[in-house]
Amino acid sequence: MGRESGQATIELVAALPAIVLAGLIALQLGLAGYSMTLADGAAEAGALAIAGGRPSAAAARDALPGWAASAAEVSVHGGNVAVTLRPPSPIPFLADRLATTSTAFARSAAP
Repeated sequence: MGRESGQATIELVAALPAIVLAGLIALQLGLAGYSMTLADGAAEAGALAIAGGRPSAAAARDALPGWAASAAEVSVHGGNVAVTLRPPSPIPFLADRLATTSTAFARSAAP
């Protein structure tokens, strides 16, 4: 019985890096999906601000939580609002590769 429990311990130690890596990959993909949802909402908020005659870039940033507002790039061209958001990541180059851009369009409010 003692040899078998030692074998199980060795197998667990050998498999632990793969389990941790799978967990980190799942976490990173979840954060990327959440960032995409946030970027969609911010672009829509910016477009609604255009339709209401308000500043759209500020509205898009206000629609994001604190960490995302500092990691977002908002661009406005006419009625198009584009929000690019990089998800949080322990590996910086990975965050750049997983960056997502969402766009929304609205016509300006009539004067």
